[in-house]
Amino acid sequence: MTRNKNILLYPISLLYGVITTIRNFLYDYEILPTDEFSFPVICVGNITVGGTGKTPHTEYLARLLKVHFKVATLSRGYKRTTRDFRIASQSSQVSEIGDEPLQIFRNLPDVLVTVDRNRVHGVDMILEKHPDTEVIILDDAFQHRRIIPGFSILLTDFERLIYKDHMLPYGNLRESKGNMRRADVILVTKTPENISPIQRRLIVKEIDKSPYQNLYFTTFRYSPPVPVFDKGQNDKLPKNTTGDGCGVVLVTGIANPQPLNEYLKGSYKEITHLSFPDHHSFTEKDLLSITTAFNNLKSPDRYLFTTEKDAVRLREFTNIAEPVRSAFFYIPIEVHFLNEDKEAFDNLIIDYVRKNHRNNRIS
Repeated sequence: MTRNKNILLYPISLLYGVITTIRNFLYDYEILPTDEFSFPVICVGNITVGGTGKTPHTEYLARLLKVHFKVATLSRGYKRTTRDFRIASQSSQVSEIGDEPLQIFRNLPDVLVTVDRNRVHGVDMILEKHPDTEVIILDDAFQHRRIIPGFSILLTDFERLIYKDHMLPYGNLRESKGNMRRADVILVTKTPENISPIQRRLIVKEIDKSPYQNLYFTTFRYSPPVPVFDKGQNDKLPKNTTGDGCGVVLVTGIANPQPLNEYLKGSYKEITHLSFPDHHSFTEKDLLSITTAFNNLKSPDRYLFTTEKDAVRLREFTNIAEPVRSAFFYIPIEVHFLNEDKEAFDNLIIDYVRKNHRNNRIS
């Protein structure tokens, strides 16, 4: 998400910065109440508006930790219609728990996926209903100062690095850059795989991390397309061709669809991109636009591609007819650490959870 920098918004940004600074001061000096828990709580978040890759990194952590521990994730469930504590299940819908928690549950059904607008209440409910839980991952909770996490991971997009940005509404920052100090780990996400050593050193220098902080670079790698609706349609998976015989409609409702669009341009000559706002609630009118774009493709082989998060919302439409239904695929992404830092990061996270285990034993 890129905001047009209207200089008239700058005074409002200064005022917003003062307000968030006062808020953080009140929490830093314990004037406002906080809660801390005697077991591992990992916070994943950012201080910019949207699009840094929080959910894929939360999934990465859950996948890493579930091998050794009983893991739960907790988020507020953005744009859901409910407000109370909910646990994801096979019958859960986007309106009940939100699209990102439902995505995590579908990918990791053996992880306890929960939502609650009141994060403290959510943690209490997790421990009440699942007392064997050994670690909780708070998704998108860096600004949620009420809980003091044991370990904080801050994400910043390579294309929108924190130190180059400004406060809302002039820029994209939710709070000042100085609050990076609260993070134990800083992840530069969506980094080009061919980043040069000089570029990397410049970013490290500009971020100017504290000695207690670790800094890593991650990127997204796209996996082969997966059917949105019928997994039995694997024999109809699109071929990765650069010829003129294959056309694609790309449907996105995410903060920054440009990297996926660029990725597809390397393989498909005819691409129609229908871009919707982040967390967009698709309507019947949208489906008509999608179908029209699909029918207007000139290529003999036609497909519809979307993101995994959008697929979670689109899957709830049961009236999508053929041939659109069987031509609809989502493209999964996976987090990849650059500079062979995966092992160092994984060990750092696992060691934190082990050392802070409630019964203080090696799991």
